Amino acid sequence: MPPLPNTYFILFELIIYLQFALCLRHAWKQGRANLFKLFAGILFGVTLELATIRQLHAYEYGQFLIMILDVPLCIGVGWSCIIYSSMEFSNASNLPDWARPVLDGLLALNIDLALDAVAIRLGFWDWGQGLEFQYFGVPYANFWAWFWVVFSFSLGYRLLAQRADWIVTWFSPLLALIVGLAGVLGSNALIVFVIPFVYDGVAVALTLILALGLVISLRPSFHVTPVPAFVFWALLLTHLYASSAGLISGVIFDPPFLLLVSLAMIAIAFYLHRPTIEQMLSLSRSKNE
Repeated sequence: MPPLPNTYFILFELIIYLQFALCLRHAWKQGRANLFKLFAGILFGVTLELATIRQLHAYEYGQFLIMILDVPLCIGVGWSCIIYSSMEFSNASNLPDWARPVLDGLLALNIDLALDAVAIRLGFWDWGQGLEFQYFGVPYANFWAWFWVVFSFSLGYRLLAQRADWIVTWFSPLLALIVGLAGVLGSNALIVFVIPFVYDGVAVALTLILALGLVISLRPSFHVTPVPAFVFWALLLTHLYASSAGLISGVIFDPPFLLLVSLAMIAIAFYLHRPTIEQMLSLSRSKNE
């Protein structure tokens, strides 16, 4: 029988399941299409992790409370929450539908840049390269993967999203799974087996810079329609956990640059969600008057 996970592991799982509860509450109110998208995201998240581990043999997870073979269930749920909340944010922008998956992929990186280097120091997963490798123990290809995971699912789902009939409800989640898995496995193969290892950093940087440049060139306006408050809270929970666990354990000071990155990602999150924050503060003041 495997040993029970430590407190950091358990709290991480609880945080993710709390995020899922926030997403589920919103999806339930929105109807079956959103519910199917949310649960398709979990299936996608678990499947992509199982497939990637077997395709690349590049990392392995620690022991969490609920495991599906060698993948923690909370990781699949976490992917679903990230995708669902990112898509809700981009849906409230004025970006054209074809560009929204690009924004979704970039939004996911706001979480990963703060989380991944802390997570490996807590033993959540292990890349097997030591803590000095590339981005403080995290391969550059990981950031490539995060972008393509969210982009691919979002793109697949949005291919039919303009329809206003039963096809969106039943086939968009299925198409998201197919396009998402093809995108993940294809992009994995490209960065690992095609692009020479010495150019990993260049390929990742170029991809993300071009993606960011594309979004900026479209002069996006966010919060064109109201963004559900859960999107902010789901994001904030991850940031608060990563920074708090990093501070309490001390790993966020190994090196101290990780703390600066964490604070920078939190600042970006607050900037992106400032209308939601202002609305919550306004409601709070109204109740106190």
